[in-house]
Amino acid sequence: MMNWMIFSPELYFLIMGVVFLCLSMAPPSESHRHYFFALVLASIGVGICLAGVCLQGDLFFQTYRIDLFSQVFKVMLSMAFFLVVCLCSELNGIQENRHCEFYFLLTICTLSMMIMVSSVHLLTIYIALELSSYSLYTLVFLRKGRSRSIETGIKYFLIGASASAVMLFGFALLYGSIQATYIVEIIKVLPGVIDRPMVVVALVLLLSGFFFKLAVFPFHFWAPDVYENAANQVTTYIASASKVAAIAILMRIVALSGTGSIYLVHVMVTLSIVSMTLGNLAAVVQKDLKRLLAYSSIAHAGYVLIGILSMNQNGYASAIFYALSLMIMKFTCFLVLVKVADDGRNLDVEHLAGLHRRSPILAMALMLALFGLAGIPPTIGFTGKLLIFTAAMEKGYFALVLIAMINVVISLYYYLLVLKAAYLLESDEDLPDLRVSLPVKMLTGLLIFGMIVGGIFPSQLIKIARAAAVVLM
Repeated sequence: MMNWMIFSPELYFLIMGVVFLCLSMAPPSESHRHYFFALVLASIGVGICLAGVCLQGDLFFQTYRIDLFSQVFKVMLSMAFFLVVCLCSELNGIQENRHCEFYFLLTICTLSMMIMVSSVHLLTIYIALELSSYSLYTLVFLRKGRSRSIETGIKYFLIGASASAVMLFGFALLYGSIQATYIVEIIKVLPGVIDRPMVVVALVLLLSGFFFKLAVFPFHFWAPDVYENAANQVTTYIASASKVAAIAILMRIVALSGTGSIYLVHVMVTLSIVSMTLGNLAAVVQKDLKRLLAYSSIAHAGYVLIGILSMNQNGYASAIFYALSLMIMKFTCFLVLVKVADDGRNLDVEHLAGLHRRSPILAMALMLALFGLAGIPPTIGFTGKLLIFTAAMEKGYFALVLIAMINVVISLYYYLLVLKAAYLLESDEDLPDLRVSLPVKMLTGLLIFGMIVGGIFPSQLIKIARAAAVVLM
């Protein structure tokens, strides 16, 4: 008999999605009611995921595996979902009569990402990836008062569909090479044939769908426009939850190759270097804050690849830790953006002028988040980069780490430009102090606490990351 308890996080989010679907078909009501309802349901979801973190088992004819690796990422996804919902008290970027649809799509996207991180069958992975992608395409369309969101949504859909087609071709090539679709079977066969050109091509094509989710070069073209033209809360979700799921499934697929093929490693090293360099150089000239953070995400995708291509326990553990740190730091940046641009508009870097006076706690949170993204101690971002670079050095990738360090220095320049605007510039207009509610102050304080404690005392988080990484070995 199937043990449905180990499927409880997914069942809960499925029920939550059905609830919001029913609410979207009900007569219109006050949007604040929907917000508080979503907030309560999201907080319960985090609790259910935390309670199930130690569950293990297989479901659906061994196509679905619950283990520590998948459960840790489900906790991160539920936390990202909850944090994004916390920003929706003033959902001005979405039409009021579309708020229930917004929460429904957000819930379904989170559910599909949870399914994706537990999937151990190629077709299950593909279906979960497509479900999450189509939810995100629709969310981008929902922004009100900005005609370019339609153009951006179409571009996002076309690039995503192309990446999915290439990935599906990779699935076909891989199956043709080894006649296996279960990851358990592929792990047994693939290391012995990994040096065959057809297998390497199949893996590279297969990974392209996940490179698209992570915004790795050359599947990054959608990111700047989508970040800029989607509603601020939607961009926050793409920058946090979507990246967590992409890192998880990318690690699971790369781990199939065992110690790895030299050709696969060369491809990933090249993509890592180009993503880091392109992302950081393009971010230097950006004026729109969301476009700057988009190019920053492309650069960070390159850093994540360094940890993954190490293909050992330390490398995978560093990528897991970095996924958590990225989620916290990116969300903190967007928290500040959403609260400063509380009317749902886009924000230029210069619009942060005087932030230290208008809201000292938001300015401090932004400073720590940007320092973390730049890898400055004692933040959680510094620890994440240290773990990734250490794992790469152990594998002998000295030149790659050197290039990454050069890119870190480049990124420091544009992060300091943002901080310069927040702390050293004053607005030409006499802007009033920002109204930051007590719950938002408490949330901001928790994020500040997390970024510092995660940087100074990371041992427990690293221990959990290493235990989760063992599952992939």
